Amino acid sequence: MSTSANHGRRADQLPAGRHGIPREVVVRNQKERIFRAVIDVTSVAGYGEMSVEDIISTAGVSRRTFYDYFPNKQTVFLACVDQVAQELRQTVKDAFDTGEDPIGRATACIGALTHFLAEDPARAEMALVEILAAGQEAIAKRNETMEFLADLVVRGTADLPGAEHVNPLTAQTIVGGIAEVLYTRVVRGETDELEELVPDLVHAITLPYLGFEAAEATRQSVRKTLEAQRSGQQTPTTSA
Repeated sequence: MSTSANHGRRADQLPAGRHGIPREVVVRNQKERIFRAVIDVTSVAGYGEMSVEDIISTAGVSRRTFYDYFPNKQTVFLACVDQVAQELRQTVKDAFDTGEDPIGRATACIGALTHFLAEDPARAEMALVEILAAGQEAIAKRNETMEFLADLVVRGTADLPGAEHVNPLTAQTIVGGIAEVLYTRVVRGETDELEELVPDLVHAITLPYLGFEAAEATRQSVRKTLEAQRSGQQTPTTSA
């Protein structure tokens, strides 16, 4: 099943023939195109139907070039997952570091996560949906990211009232619930609405620690803050 509509050269493809471009630049360019092709083909055909032929035709590389780097489609898919996961974790970690208090950290992290997914729907579909069809090794990589995010929840909520009394599994439960919410929206093709979920997801994070009334007040505060930011104002987020 070929998904490529490229009959000429890709815009990101390097010149053919002798060009004097360093080998490491060529390799990086080819791998980036292959990874992008994996994302795009997976989004269109699904992991199960994706073939090496689909990938190389979409990437604009030769079969020999593909096999110089990867022995099969699963290996390249896992490598692509690794790259996307690394980018996602770094994006969320950078956001975490900007937060000055628990609510600010939660808001920044959820905002960064939803933006990362919303800005590239095909990448979101690969990372949240098709990864589940690629075998146990792919699922293990997904679980690593889930554990990373759960650790951020633990660290980010440590200063909230009563955090020391919360069940140790709470952070994993929160992250699993958020993942399910995002998964459902991506499956339904609603990635453009993900960033609207930030106040509700911050509420889900803080509810076990703050209780309903304080978590609801936090949700409303976060919503007002984000609305003010979108309109060019600056309103500080209320801390718990």
